[in-house]
Amino acid sequence: MSVKTHTIDATGKSLGRLASEISRLLIGKHKVTYAMHLDDGDAVTVENVEKIKITGKKLQQKTYKHHTRYLGHLKTVRMDALFAKDPKQVLIKAVYSMLPETKHRRALMARLRFE
Repeated sequence: MSVKTHTIDATGKSLGRLASEISRLLIGKHKVTYAMHLDDGDAVTVENVEKIKITGKKLQQKTYKHHTRYLGHLKTVRMDALFAKDPKQVLIKAVYSMLPETKHRRALMARLRFE
C-alpha cells in the first residue's frame, strides 16, 4: 500500500470539477487495486485555492448551514462571505460532501492538504 502525493493547481478550475477530481484521488478510484471497503487512496496537495473559478450565481445564492443544537441557533453563511474569509473551507466542504459516508471519511479528509 503505497501512498503517493498528488499536487493540483486550482487556478481557473471549476469548484465542482476540482472537488470531484480530488475526491477520486483521495478514495483511490484511479488505482487498479481499488476496493470500496479499503482505504487505499493517495494524498492530495492543492495550490492556489483562492483562484478557484465559481460559476453562476453560487457566490450570492449558496448558503452553508450549521446548527449548534441549541434552540433557534441555526447558523447560515453565504458562500461569498466564507470564500472571502477562508477559500479553503469552501473546497473542504465540497470535497467532504463528495466522499462516501463511511468510517473512512475522516481519514480521507486528513490526507487533503493546502499550500
